Amino acid sequence: MQTRTKLLSILTVLLLSILACTQFNLGSNSTEEPTEVRKPTPTAIVEGSYKPDDADENEPILVTGTIPFTSPFFIDFISEPFIMLEDQAGFVARDKHFEFALAGQTIGPVWQIDDQTMEFSLSLPSVPQATLLDVDNDGSQDKGVMIFQVALWSNTWDGPFLEEREGTGWSNAYTSALTDPERDGEIYGGTLLVWAPDDQQSFPTGFGSDNMLFTEDDPVQSIPSGYSLVNLDSEPFSIYKESNPELTLVEGPGEVKDFSSMSRAEAFDAMFERVRLEYPFTQDKDVDWDALYAEYAPKIEAARSSYAYYQVLHEFIQQIPDGHVGMGFTDDAAQYLFDTNGGSLGMILAELSDGRVIVTKVYPGYAAEGAGIQVGAEITSWEGQPILDAIDQVVPFFGPYSTPQAKRLEQLVFLTRFPPDTQVTISYKNPGGAVTEKTLTASVEYDSLLEWIPWFTEDPVSLPVEAKLLDNNIAYMKIGTFADDQNLTAQVYEHYIQNLIDSNISGLILDMRVNGGGDGSLADNFAAYFINQEIVVSQRASYNHDLGEFEYGDEPKTVEPAPLYYDGQIVVLVSPYCVSACEGFTYLLTLNDRATIVGHAGTAGAYGDVGLGQYTLPGDIDMQFPTGRPETMDGQLLIEGTGILPDVTVPVTYESALGQEDVVLNTAIQILTGQ
Repeated sequence: MQTRTKLLSILTVLLLSILACTQFNLGSNSTEEPTEVRKPTPTAIVEGSYKPDDADENEPILVTGTIPFTSPFFIDFISEPFIMLEDQAGFVARDKHFEFALAGQTIGPVWQIDDQTMEFSLSLPSVPQATLLDVDNDGSQDKGVMIFQVALWSNTWDGPFLEEREGTGWSNAYTSALTDPERDGEIYGGTLLVWAPDDQQSFPTGFGSDNMLFTEDDPVQSIPSGYSLVNLDSEPFSIYKESNPELTLVEGPGEVKDFSSMSRAEAFDAMFERVRLEYPFTQDKDVDWDALYAEYAPKIEAARSSYAYYQVLHEFIQQIPDGHVGMGFTDDAAQYLFDTNGGSLGMILAELSDGRVIVTKVYPGYAAEGAGIQVGAEITSWEGQPILDAIDQVVPFFGPYSTPQAKRLEQLVFLTRFPPDTQVTISYKNPGGAVTEKTLTASVEYDSLLEWIPWFTEDPVSLPVEAKLLDNNIAYMKIGTFADDQNLTAQVYEHYIQNLIDSNISGLILDMRVNGGGDGSLADNFAAYFINQEIVVSQRASYNHDLGEFEYGDEPKTVEPAPLYYDGQIVVLVSPYCVSACEGFTYLLTLNDRATIVGHAGTAGAYGDVGLGQYTLPGDIDMQFPTGRPETMDGQLLIEGTGILPDVTVPVTYESALGQEDVVLNTAIQILTGQ
């Protein structure tokens, strides 16, 4: 029981980290022609003191409230959170590049009270320093009003206030207003906070016939001086004052779709109907949704226990070859792993580039040692089949996978795992010996699994970014994740980059071989330290339920240079355990031949957006499916299904498989030293 409990806790952390490859984008992907909106006057900042015309005891002075969250990535990604009185000049102008001026930022504390709730407090300044916006549609230039959302932000770069790299435009998640991802982030409900310099200003009382806020058809009414709250959910809007309003911030489109209160069959149907519409790689991966439903709906209906339900869902997701399709690790999952793969022969294998399969470790007290198998032995057959054919037939427990290279590694891992007490006949040849055939019995053993898959062998107390100086004026930097404390990760990274520049380091090795991804925005910002001009990277398509089809975002993804620029030569080390945001980072360094990519094999090829594809089913089963499709600007599928392939493919040799040298790292050093 102790071994199983240890495995459950390790795998739970692992699966959350490797599935955590998401980012919340401002707005969505509407391609409809927008209604014309007026840009605000960016210089209208109020100076001097201010007092309301009437000493209203209900004048808002303090906003408090709660921030409920369901996203499994929320706590992993957020760092140094704060609440902000967010200037809505960006939304009024529909300008997603609007920068929040430092002088106008009013922020307050945020604290966590339980696993799914945070609280906040925000003291209001007597005169906020934001943009005055004339939104009364009377045809004349008025002083205007300041319009705010109360929104959650977090500090990644510098601090403690918000800077451009951390966010621009307007919030569409964890905010007091409701935004619609189907309409490019349009505000359609919730609560706004408005400040008027006098009682001569007006504010909309409805969305008008175009169903859009702050456009010319909005009906308006006068608004009192000072602060007012505007309830956009009433008709007409309710404009009121309250000295200490309590608001609940809305998680937004990233909220987990919770079907856990439904029956098992109803929950599966509800999830399936969304997934079949929103999944962005149906044609690329030849997914036949009708056939899948016909096969698995009856099995779901027949599942009479949470264990059976999990088993069917696990089998179902294996039919979709996508590394971002996944399930959380529950008690039923741990039991199912034990029942199907809890037994082991007590050895680790490696597949060499010349087609041989050798033993790289033998654990004492298990079947492999008892059979006399030695480190360095070659496995020639497995259950009467040639060893390579046997590997081909393995369905790894932790699937599915987006690329053959990612699947192949774990097929080898799970080749040696069976239900406990399973008997297996293998042929092997010890170093210098003859071929021997023996029948081995699997016994319960997890240590080889935890050591074999590199996620489990990472140092749990290491920093997310670590670096050291090698010989020949070369530096080595390992980026282990984009899903740790963002502020810590960013500050350590920038510290190292500054040192590289100050020390005139001529060559840099970036080790991305074991990086499960995380926040794509953070990965982009990291890559920006190696570019010296803006790069147009990609475009993204996702399903719009209003239109009933996939559509592109209104703007392509671009990456701008960071405040520092390292101009030395770069080699990036990759493997199939470089996933999602790690692959996006690596891809950016392939543009303009900025880096040389080196590895035994390519990356995982799992690059669909997953932030909006989170589900909870009965039995607390969390499931994830991609919803966003990344493409190059000429319409080619980006990374998904192929991964980033090495410029220099390093063969897996007998010596390197036995750990006698890190040939991938050595190859990178040879490239940088011209050898």
